Amino acid sequence: MDRKVAITGASGFVGRNAGSFLDGKGFEVVALVRKGRAGFGRTVVTRDLAEKKLAAQVGGSDALLHLVGTGRQTTESDYETVNVSLTRNAVRLCRRAGIRKIIYLSGLGVGKSSTLGYFISKFKAEQEIIRSGLDYTIFRPSYIMGKGDPLSSMLAREAARGQVVIPGSGKYRMQPIFVDDVSQVVMRAIFDRRFSKKTVDLVGPKAVTYNRLVADLAPRARIRHVEFERAYHEALVSAKGPFGVDDLSILVGGYLGDHKRLARMSKLAFTGYGTMLKYLRE
Repeated sequence: MDRKVAITGASGFVGRNAGSFLDGKGFEVVALVRKGRAGFGRTVVTRDLAEKKLAAQVGGSDALLHLVGTGRQTTESDYETVNVSLTRNAVRLCRRAGIRKIIYLSGLGVGKSSTLGYFISKFKAEQEIIRSGLDYTIFRPSYIMGKGDPLSSMLAREAARGQVVIPGSGKYRMQPIFVDDVSQVVMRAIFDRRFSKKTVDLVGPKAVTYNRLVADLAPRARIRHVEFERAYHEALVSAKGPFGVDDLSILVGGYLGDHKRLARMSKLAFTGYGTMLKYLRE
């Protein structure tokens, strides 16, 4: 049976990994990117997912994986434009192309009581999908990690300079999940009815503090804790630092999810924290 999937944000970290995985599993993959080539499947360049030509190019897809998003605002790239409007365009594209299923990566901690700008934009994007009439799976991920992921890459750069800065106490927790597991879960969600019209935490089996993660990924680097007020001020006045304002808010939020539910729905054996670290160190 022919299987086809379209992926927005296909040149990003999750998009590259999920796209390559699905391509290797025999899917026809249409990689939607803003520029360049995805390196797998058939690449289609799109500015905002609204071009009329796209419907024919993604038509026949079993699902659209909507992975476009930003976690840091600038005057040129704000949450409303990227996280909300592009999701609205993704829904319209599904309707025009006759795609019945959309899979979306939201964020762990998102909900109707959110006050954080990033979370609000993700919640509004979720609502666009839920109200669309399409079948959907909305995943709310913790930190997705693997070779080249944004967080471990940032830590590696700091470690190479001899010092890793930890904002505040570093005692806040996270629940990282290995990107290969994410790719497998996404594939299950395309066809498995257990994921139909569901919002699911996309989290790994172990919660760790940020202190622990840094020590495990950069064991020889000098660690320097900075007052949170200083880290926050630096994030406010410069877009060049390791963390944005909302990055810091998400970190100290210590958001954890329901891994047992994810494991029960997917029936997968997930990569343990220690094994994930081995992949990251290779």
